[in-house]
Amino acid sequence: MKIVRFIAQYDQMDCGPACISMVANSYGKEYPLEYLRENSYITKEGVSLLGIGEASKKIGFDYHAVKEESDHLISNIENTKKPVILHWDQNHFVVLNKVSNSLFSKKKIFEIYDPAHGIIKISQEKFEESWISDRSKGVSVYLTPTDTFYQNEPPQQKLLTVKQTVEYLQPYKRKIALMFCLLLAGSGITLIFPFLTQSLIDDGVSSKNLNFIFIILLAQLSLFLGSIVINIFRNWLTLYIGTHLSIKIISDFLKKIIELPIRFFDTKLLGDFQQRIQDNNRIEEFLTSQSLLTFFSIVTFSVFFGVLAYYDVKILLVYSILTLISIAWSFYWLRKRKIMDYFRFKLRSENQDSIYEMLNGVTEMKLNQFEDFKISEWEKIQKRLFQLNIRILKIDQYQLSGFEFLNQLKNIIVTFLAATYVVKGSMSLGVLLSVSYIIGQMNSPVSQMINFFRSFQDAKLSMERLNEVQFKSKEEKEDDKPIESNEETAGDILFENVSFQYEGPQSPYVLKDISLTIPQGKVTAIVGASGSGKTTLMKLLLRFYNPVSGKISFGKTDILHISPKSIRKSSGVVLQDGFIFSDTIARNIITHDENSDDEKLLKAVTTSNISEFVNSLPLRYNTKIGASGNGISGGQKQRILIARAVYKNPQYLFFDEATSALDAENEKIIHDNLQEFFKGKTVVIIAHRLSTVKNADNIIVLHGGKIVEEGNHQELVSKNGEYYKLVKNQLELGS
Repeated sequence: MKIVRFIAQYDQMDCGPACISMVANSYGKEYPLEYLRENSYITKEGVSLLGIGEASKKIGFDYHAVKEESDHLISNIENTKKPVILHWDQNHFVVLNKVSNSLFSKKKIFEIYDPAHGIIKISQEKFEESWISDRSKGVSVYLTPTDTFYQNEPPQQKLLTVKQTVEYLQPYKRKIALMFCLLLAGSGITLIFPFLTQSLIDDGVSSKNLNFIFIILLAQLSLFLGSIVINIFRNWLTLYIGTHLSIKIISDFLKKIIELPIRFFDTKLLGDFQQRIQDNNRIEEFLTSQSLLTFFSIVTFSVFFGVLAYYDVKILLVYSILTLISIAWSFYWLRKRKIMDYFRFKLRSENQDSIYEMLNGVTEMKLNQFEDFKISEWEKIQKRLFQLNIRILKIDQYQLSGFEFLNQLKNIIVTFLAATYVVKGSMSLGVLLSVSYIIGQMNSPVSQMINFFRSFQDAKLSMERLNEVQFKSKEEKEDDKPIESNEETAGDILFENVSFQYEGPQSPYVLKDISLTIPQGKVTAIVGASGSGKTTLMKLLLRFYNPVSGKISFGKTDILHISPKSIRKSSGVVLQDGFIFSDTIARNIITHDENSDDEKLLKAVTTSNISEFVNSLPLRYNTKIGASGNGISGGQKQRILIARAVYKNPQYLFFDEATSALDAENEKIIHDNLQEFFKGKTVVIIAHRLSTVKNADNIIVLHGGKIVEEGNHQELVSKNGEYYKLVKNQLELGS
């Protein structure tokens, strides 16, 4: 069975879903990439074989992954004639469509559908170089459709309609109407020129009337100046509308992605987002420049078409046939150009991620002599971009060269026909020049229409990428209850048999059957070795993720019915990877409040023991610090994050390694300050440094995603169990 359609991946981690989509397509089912992506449990590291298996089973395939030798693979695909997904270069997935014999030798040729690079044909030697991963074997994934596959109906992919896209232009109706008038005036001026040219030759030059010639030339100059003025105003309007349109499109995109759940961001790299934002330029150009210009090009073309028909129908017929051939030629190459755009998007995204990583990791690169390797990786991306640009250039050259050749041929043939008529006396010289002018003016609208379709193609692809987030469900649901106004939420936080996995049903459990109570108004500490699930438990409390099974309740209310925004609004949170914004110290502490409360600010910096540092700065609270805390130490960063949490004076406090970067003296001072602040608040503290949690009302010990011990410090130490092992060295309990 042959693959029906090649499907390119949108983002760097989409190769697995794209391969599943291609195989499903070969059996007559169109599954949207977004649907397959969600069911593949993609992370920023990509998709796993387990993920491909989960998504395949979801849509009704029998999934079978094997390690096999190339001869066995060749035999299978030649016998079944069915596509196979292959693990490629140890970090990628492709589809092997078929294996054939070379025309000139008995060597095998492998046809690979690579979502990142297109359809490629390679020799067996090159194939095995990329596929074989373990001695003489490589990993193959066979997907066989079941009855369920044929019974299932793929979800319909929601797309932005032309109407929804054009709605962006609604606020600028008056300015667009003015542009419309200016373009109409410009088109009107253009239409007058052929008749002036005919009059100049037939009535002025032929009759040797200099006064008439002077008047005609003066009229042409005036019309030309008028055209310049119209273009100046039109360009200003285009800039105004285009800029505001660009801001609106990006603003809507940013607002939408901020409203999405945290899980969405787990699958995206920075370059994917940046490239989407840059894509808006193509949408803006299409909506403002190309659409209006093309409309008037069609108007101009239609009028000139009528004028040419008025002069001579035979010339018009020859012109029309050659024009249709040139348009068909251009459309043929537009189809090939579309695939190249997917690849260019992916490589540009990789390029941005590579540069971002180098700039942000320059210290570690220098410390570990990693510079040459990282620069070499970046250069490889540039070489791939260069090769892709050559492929795009070839397509553009074939398209444009063929189009220009046909246009020139058309001009020559039409001019020859008109010249023949002049020689025979059936057409005047003035009409000949007018026809030549008309043909030249009609070529421009045809070129504009080709540009329009190229721009439409670019804008459509860009809208498809932005479209990814437009129809995703928001994190906030309309029926979610705000935690502040709901009396039932007051009370203990309860975990009832809560389990959680990051990567689907077959992935390891990060938390398994957790049942615990976090008492209201008390301090609860969660401890355990790295990877025991402590931070994940806190993220569930903040509704960054929802439990796979079990129930979490705030008082009597299920957390799934509480607004995530209201939980976070009622919580002061210090995460181990907390972010410092590129802004003043004061703004980093007060965050969303437009005006700071000086009393609360003073209490916050005093509690976090950072007032001495702030007062030592020339601008004190107005001192600007860099993004991610550049220019301040790790300890100062943590104290600002603690001050941020204290400033909110929230109902709940969640601290994840909040003092891990502090020295012993600062930690003790802050610890003592916080004890007073904790009174009456529900507090959850995660810490490796167990001296910070020994005063907690209750300590929960996690190991391997399960609760192994629970109690206060003295009770747990006396048990001589897991907690004792964790703290004996830190608190010098002895062995």
